[in-house]
Amino acid sequence: MKAVSALPAQYKEYYAVDLLKNKKTALLVNALAVLIGIAMAVPMHFIIPVTTLFDNPEDLLLRMLSLSGMLIAYMILHELVHGIAMKLCGTKKVKYGFTGLYAFAGSEDYYPKKPYIFIALAPVVLWGIVLAILNAFVPAHWFWIIYIVQIMNISGAAGDFFVTIKFLKFPADILIRDHGVGMVVYAEDATGKNDRT
Repeated sequence: MKAVSALPAQYKEYYAVDLLKNKKTALLVNALAVLIGIAMAVPMHFIIPVTTLFDNPEDLLLRMLSLSGMLIAYMILHELVHGIAMKLCGTKKVKYGFTGLYAFAGSEDYYPKKPYIFIALAPVVLWGIVLAILNAFVPAHWFWIIYIVQIMNISGAAGDFFVTIKFLKFPADILIRDHGVGMVVYAEDATGKNDRT
């Protein structure tokens, strides 16, 4: 089932989340991102020490500049993949933005549960595979340059993981409207839920 542009008449608000307005949820998502980052960095340090970043000092500046450029490019590409996934699910117009804390892709359309989970997880899966392949082939002194981007990929998807886990527990017929940094979930039977987060 693809995105729809109008909410069916019988649907009511079931759940809402807005990371700019709800500080508790934003704190939870950001704490999850930090924990994921630590869980990825610490064990990897014992396999390929982070000190390898400083091997080959003659190209250290190049690697640091490359890392900065890759992190900026990654933020753009992450949201672009969300947008492409929205298009694949039938959206005609995707809006992109940056709040100062979050970059986002959003839409005025309503998505069924499975297509929305595809949209939420598409960037972390695609870039996770691409970055893992790159990490397997770069020299050791470039490993952490790529791996830092991978850490950002996985930990930066904390919000996507949060809503995916949440939505998996919701009824099969939900429709989700994602306006970028927040979303509203609608269901045919919305009684007793509507715990705006």
